[in-house]
Order: sequence, then structure tokens, then C-alpha cells
Amino acid sequence: MTLTLSDRDHALAAGEHGPAAALAMRIITRLAEANRADHLIDVTSAHIDSCLYHGEAGLEFAERLVADEGRVVIPTTLNVGTLDLLHPDLFRGDADLAERGRRLMAAYLALGGSPTWTCAPYQLEQRPGLGEHVAWAESNAIVFANSVLGARTERYGDFIDICAALTGRVPDAGLHRDEHRRAWSVFRLEGVPNAVLETEDLYPVLGHLIGRQTGVFIPAITGLSLGASEDDLKALGAAAASSGGVAMFHAVGITPEATTLAEATGAAEIRLDVRVGMDELRRARDELTTRSDGPLTAISVGTPHFSVAEFERLAELASGTTVHRDVEFYVNTGREELAEAAAAGHLDPIRRAGIEILTDTCAYVTPILRRRRGVVMTNSGKVAYYAPGNLGVDVVFGSLADCVASAEAGRIVRDESLWA
Repeated sequence: MTLTLSDRDHALAAGEHGPAAALAMRIITRLAEANRADHLIDVTSAHIDSCLYHGEAGLEFAERLVADEGRVVIPTTLNVGTLDLLHPDLFRGDADLAERGRRLMAAYLALGGSPTWTCAPYQLEQRPGLGEHVAWAESNAIVFANSVLGARTERYGDFIDICAALTGRVPDAGLHRDEHRRAWSVFRLEGVPNAVLETEDLYPVLGHLIGRQTGVFIPAITGLSLGASEDDLKALGAAAASSGGVAMFHAVGITPEATTLAEATGAAEIRLDVRVGMDELRRARDELTTRSDGPLTAISVGTPHFSVAEFERLAELASGTTVHRDVEFYVNTGREELAEAAAAGHLDPIRRAGIEILTDTCAYVTPILRRRRGVVMTNSGKVAYYAPGNLGVDVVFGSLADCVASAEAGRIVRDESLWA
């Protein structure tokens, strides 16, 4: 298939808009050729995952773009970085990692990125609408944009994300196209009690189950409560994108491209049809725990980043409690959500309880925990999946209420009645 470029595309590739834009356009065109796209399309925004330090290659690439006078041409939000710039004392890594992480974050600011430092850009005031083409990286942001907002983005990883931001162009391929947005697998909730369907605990567990089984196929889900919140769907998508390669899901009757199962699947061949009952959910929940006994070391919530509604819920649970002296309790969130939660009065009971708030980064990707022996508790399917490998810790999955109760008791407390 022959790739046809516009006059502006040719001008960018020829260096008429500077060497950084030329490099970015060459990379975008090679991506288009690899994806067999015949033309490029405009995107209205970008979200950059590359600003989290993973090694010298990422830093050198970003600083080269800055030296070559790179500048984003579309609104560009920045994902979590290596440091919490508002609370730098929480960082417990070495000075070399801190210096490189700070340089990388500074480079993306110099390229014109907005200092949002959040993995949940869909919680910001400005977010894309139905059918809008964007170039987002960060797995949970990608799946939320495609599924819940009905915007259109491929899985743009490190370096491709900033190239899209510098050019405003991406290949017309993948999830930008109608034919690639249909469900190829179906997960049917059957025989699940209303008490489970109505709880927030269901969504990370179900997401983990779906990701493990569907892989990269887009799933459709039937039987969910029609009252599912954005936080519920956020937790489902993040877990499915962690245990599998899910970049989009259809919750029938809930998400905008799935008013019916027939609409969600279209003409796609269903390759996997799964009944999900309580036995399957219990097994998935158990998979999110590596150790359910032993000393409780820390609690980490807010992955993806806490919303204002989640702060309100935590404030209610934490009111009048005190975190045990042997336990660290972290809430990961974005700056805008932190400011809104503070204005609403949600932070006072949280901080009085001894819960610490982390911005700009996340406790499962950067050195924050004081101690790593013992068990880390979380209500996040994403943390439960990645923390054992990233941090070398054991994890136990529980509800947000379980997390608060455990923090106060100084030991693992889980209400098992819901799953009995």
C-alpha cells in the first residue's frame, strides 16, 4: 500500500519546520508504512508517557528534540514522571535517578507539554469527545479514551507519542478506523448477585479476568450495572490493559459505541464467548493477591490517579481513624484533582488520619515506599499486577474500605462476605 502525504507532511519531513519536527515526521511515516496506512490524519491532542524515566535512551531522545528546537503543535498533557515535584521529600531513590528523572520532566516541559503529570488525563477539564482523534499513550488512558469517551487513539508508546505531538499527525490505522473498533470477544456476567454488581470492587477484578483471557482482542461485556461510574470503568479498563493488551472495551448499554451487543460486535467474528459467574470472579480476585497473611507494610491507592469522587469516599472512610505507626498509606493523584479535593474539604480528614498524598508520579513505578518487606495492600488491579515485579513486594487486593480498616488495625483486614 502506498502512503500519500499532504504538502504539509512533506514540508515537515523536509525540515521546513525545524529538525525536531522533521525527525518526528520521519518516524510517523515509518510507523504508517509498518501499519500499511495509506495516509495520515490530524489529531487534536496528545498525552505523553515518555516523560517517565526508564533509561538513557529516553532522556537523550527528549533532550535532542529540545536542542533541535522542537515544540508541540497540539495541546499536550504529560503523564506521571519519576518525581513528585510538589512533595520531593517522598522520593527515596538515589540521587542519580532523581537527577535524570528531573531532567526528563524538564525536557518535556521545554517541548511545550502541560505540567499535568497525571496518568488520568480524562479527569481534566478539557478532554476529547466522541469520535475525536487523539494520540494518547499510557495504557489506562488509552483504554478509557477509546471505551468511555468514544474518542479514537491507537496504543501510542514512548517516542511515538511525542512525535505525534510535534507534528499533529498519526497514521490512519488501528483504532482510528471503524472496522478495528468492533468487539471480537464477549464476556457475559450471569448469576452474579446484585450486591456484587453494585460494588466498586467488581471492576478491577473483572478487568483482570478479561485482560487475561481476551489478550489484545476488544471485549464486549454484558450484564454490568447501568449505573457504573467513570471511576468503575476506569478501574476495569486499567486492570484489563495490565493483565492483557486491551486498548478498548464495550460495556453494553453503558459505553457510547455499545448501545446493544450487536452494535458492539458489528460484523466481527466472535472468537471468544465467556460466561462469568461468581466462581470465575473469585478466582480472578485471588490472582490479584500474592500473600494474604504476614505483616502489612504499606497501602497504595489511586492507580489510576484518584478522582475527586474517590477523595470524597476516602474522606468518609478515614474520618476519625488513624493509620497504624507501622503502616504507610499513599494516595496517588493528579494536581488538578488534588486542588479540587482540597477546595471541597476532602483532604483534612485524610491527612489527619496520617494518609500521605503523592502527586506527579505513582508509588508502583518510582521509589517511594520506606520498607518493602511485608505486604502491600491495594484496591487497584493495576498495582496488584505490576507491583510484585516492579517493586519486589507481595500484594494483597482489597476494597477501599478494607484498605482503611487495615491501615487502622496495622494488619490485613478483608471483608470476605461479598465474595462468599
